[in-house]
Amino acid sequence: MALPLKYRPMTFDDVVGQEHVVRTLRHAIESKRIANAYLFIGPRGIGKTTLSRIFAKALNCLSPNGVEPCGKCQNCLEIAAGRSLDVTELDAASHNKVEDVKPIIDSVEFKPANSRFKIFIIDECHMLSNAAWNALLKTLEEPPSHVRFIFATTEGDKVLATIISRCQRFDLRRIQTNDIVSRLKHVCRNEGVKAEDDALLAIARGAEGGMRDALSSLDQLISFKGDTVTEEDALGVFGLVSRGALEGLAAAILKGDVATILKSIEMFDSAGKNMRRISGELLAHFRNLVVLQALGPDSKSLEATPDQIQVLVEQAKGVDPGRVFRICDQLADMEDKLRYVLSVRTLIEMSLIRASRIATTATVEELMKAVRELRKGAVGSSRAELGSDRVGLETINESNKTINESNKTINESNKTLNDSNLTLKDPKPKMDFSSRSDILDDPKLNAIFKAIPGATVTDIKEARQV
Repeated sequence: MALPLKYRPMTFDDVVGQEHVVRTLRHAIESKRIANAYLFIGPRGIGKTTLSRIFAKALNCLSPNGVEPCGKCQNCLEIAAGRSLDVTELDAASHNKVEDVKPIIDSVEFKPANSRFKIFIIDECHMLSNAAWNALLKTLEEPPSHVRFIFATTEGDKVLATIISRCQRFDLRRIQTNDIVSRLKHVCRNEGVKAEDDALLAIARGAEGGMRDALSSLDQLISFKGDTVTEEDALGVFGLVSRGALEGLAAAILKGDVATILKSIEMFDSAGKNMRRISGELLAHFRNLVVLQALGPDSKSLEATPDQIQVLVEQAKGVDPGRVFRICDQLADMEDKLRYVLSVRTLIEMSLIRASRIATTATVEELMKAVRELRKGAVGSSRAELGSDRVGLETINESNKTINESNKTINESNKTLNDSNLTLKDPKPKMDFSSRSDILDDPKLNAIFKAIPGATVTDIKEARQV
């Protein structure tokens, strides 16, 4: 039996990554508040049909274990095998006409044969025609007390609003990478397969949040390599980039190392890697970096394994969160352009170089903040080297000492510039700049700009006179 079928969840406890849906369905069964219709929406392979069958078994189980179906009674076995008289599954992708839903409308008046409810599961329900939905509408709104409907679809926006308003809607989310890796490890233990952690991570990355895709890929790798699966096997079969190489590329972007960026892209392209997938994985990496800086390494929003989190913690040190966010914005823009561009490699190279400049170039906000601090007279900067001439701006010490509760004095000391014997007589010097060249040539401002880590003054444009 194929792994996706063999390890399909049979109880609510087995469902991975959909805790919000499982909790609601359990409470509905416990409180006996069962709605007339349920609508499960989400991408492929995340458990919509599986949850529909588990819920149907839980409602009709003859000897339930609390809210969990026993999986052993006649009703559970028949529903799992797809031959229950009281649970009807309809594939709307191939049965989408009025004639296909008419048997459902005719049969709702008859009570279930051996169960509590007569349940209709309609998969890919967005494929139903408008005429079929309209024919089903009245029955869906006021069904008999023994009838329940469960709909599943990958495209919820195509379902009629009149139908959604009559259902309890559940939006299933993509399963996180670390949850998929944990499930794959469980499967490998049961199957007696030795798989490297990085190999399972590569499979999970390639599945893009779908558990069924991950199990199918693992099944394919086992057929290809036998009982031992390595990261190289997974990368070779699916055209992915190793975790270490991807993290190295991200580190090069943060350091502004253009040479390493170009060499890495050349290596990936020569090895036949999927360049579009690389851009998506880079975006996911920097997204995790933003989440880690905002919420910390223990956040559940991090879609990363413990080893990945350690690397993210190291890369987050000394990096301004605002710059990381702008890198994500640049990568998202690249992801959008990749849909239409012909030269994929060139676009990726240029976009990553721009991202590296974002990581190492001072922003306008940082420069303006430095200017404001200078005007306030509260700037402290170390001596900066400007080529062969060393023009240093000594620290202007401003110390506030409390003399008593109602009296404060501010002592400011005059500092001397290196190459001139000018004395700052005004503790709050006025900085009047009449032209662009005055700004670029001012020694004090240049010293401040050079003292900012990673700052690069490229140009200052004059305001256009209107």
